[in-house]
Amino acid sequence: MSRQKMHSASEPVQSTPMAQPETMRLLVAYDGSAHAQAAIAMVEDLFRPCVMGQQCSLTTLTVLPTQYIGGHEALQQSLEAVKGRLELQALPVEALIKAGNPAATINSLAEEIDANLILIGAQGLRATLGILLGGVAQQVVEYSHCPVLVVRAPYNEIQHVLLVVDGSPYSQRAVEYLAPVYPGEEVESMPRIHELPKPAKETDTVRKRCSWLPHAANATLMHVLPPPISPDVAARAWTLGPEVLYPAPASPLDVAAMEADEIRQGQRVLNQARNVLEAAGLAVDEQLVRGDSATEIIQYAQHNAVDLIVCGSRGLSPVTSWLLGSVSRKLVHYANCSVLIVK
Repeated sequence: MSRQKMHSASEPVQSTPMAQPETMRLLVAYDGSAHAQAAIAMVEDLFRPCVMGQQCSLTTLTVLPTQYIGGHEALQQSLEAVKGRLELQALPVEALIKAGNPAATINSLAEEIDANLILIGAQGLRATLGILLGGVAQQVVEYSHCPVLVVRAPYNEIQHVLLVVDGSPYSQRAVEYLAPVYPGEEVESMPRIHELPKPAKETDTVRKRCSWLPHAANATLMHVLPPPISPDVAARAWTLGPEVLYPAPASPLDVAAMEADEIRQGQRVLNQARNVLEAAGLAVDEQLVRGDSATEIIQYAQHNAVDLIVCGSRGLSPVTSWLLGSVSRKLVHYANCSVLIVK
């Protein structure tokens, strides 16, 4: 993650505690591909009312490009079979087939039904060899207004969740998503990185784990510090000015002090997130590493049997015109497991 100034207290950044919805409204994009089948398997495993203890409404959507609006009998049969499987799990299902631009149609329907979560396979039936993320999934993640879970085949039980935190409001929303509050309960807002922690109330027993997260699942919190910077690089960067690169000190002692401060801030981000997750009953461990953010996250996921990566849609980057941050974009493209992008 790049070296950026942390948000100042005067900036209008809010982090309202996320409440668990009374009814979970899911939208599953389905095209019959292996990754779409994995998304259905995930729904069967995680979103059954008897597992969640919460009502769930489910809409499956198949979008046919206008040039293929005829001859979809086989797909219709596949949809009926999927609907039957889900209804066996006491999941009410509305199966829709529409014609149009797939990504735009998916996002439009998600807004129409006020979906809490979109599930979409990482690749569709027309996946190109060597491309790790399909174009439809990429556009859905980019432009959706609700969280998107990009599912990779084959689906395995969710046992290890990797939650990426950086202190940004989007990162805080990802933490809140895994440890929401329930209606009618009083809660202290999770402190932002620039705020001093508030003492917890003795009666605060308000957070519970996300209703669809398995009780046996463990969570790892990861914060990635910026790569080490040499004095030579710092000296060259200084001449570019603060608008291009946050000025870094040139002396070795100043560099060491700056990196020590980054470690303190990173540990504070981890501690804040840990407090929220542990209050919800999640078993948590931590990883504070230094390097390129996307590379460190992806490599950790590969080497530690991570089943699901969770992150905010954007980080602390000052480029506000990007709908999806560069790290989030790389994770959904290159991670070897499913990825949940929280917005």
